[in-house]
Amino acid sequence: MKKKLFIIVLLISIKTFAQNNSKIAFQQSRYELAVSCYKKADFKKAIDLFYVASKIKPDSEIGLESIKKVDTLKTILRQSIMTQALGTWKMIGDKPVWAAKQTTDYTGKDYDEIVVINQNEILFYQKNKKTQENKLIKTEKLAYYNKEQSDASFSDIILSDGTIWNCSINGTSNELHVINVGKTGENGIEKITSNNIERFYVKVK
Repeated sequence: MKKKLFIIVLLISIKTFAQNNSKIAFQQSRYELAVSCYKKADFKKAIDLFYVASKIKPDSEIGLESIKKVDTLKTILRQSIMTQALGTWKMIGDKPVWAAKQTTDYTGKDYDEIVVINQNEILFYQKNKKTQENKLIKTEKLAYYNKEQSDASFSDIILSDGTIWNCSINGTSNELHVINVGKTGENGIEKITSNNIERFYVKVK
């Protein structure tokens, strides 16, 4: 009986050791690939890889170093997207510039929806197409949303109504794309994975 118990314990120990070795190897490979991307200034890919590495064994040396790298890259990427985002944007609808005709919900209005982004705030205006008069609708503090400590998300913002929007900028077309990816509620964050509200803007100033 003791011999059988010893064999069982030994087999479990070997299996655990093998799993740990596999995790360490995978973490090392993710970290090395992240470092390679970082050196090539491919920061978006690097931050995702560092994040994966940090989650495999968070308390290991590589895990702790990966967390530091995620935080550093998040700052760099946010500064980069902010530099591109500063200015005045006009909403063109729920489709990009190159796509088919926008829906009448957007094209049939007698005013343009304008967004002005500065370092601390987002200002929403309605601009009368005939008079060119701007009417301020609301002002939002520019607040980044972090799902968790040291997560890889760098371009999500949260508005005062609890909605969370992922923002991206196409530098080639000078187009801002925002998509509603979640909302805060009584049970925490509700992720939105289908029928997401999308908005596209072109820079006018």
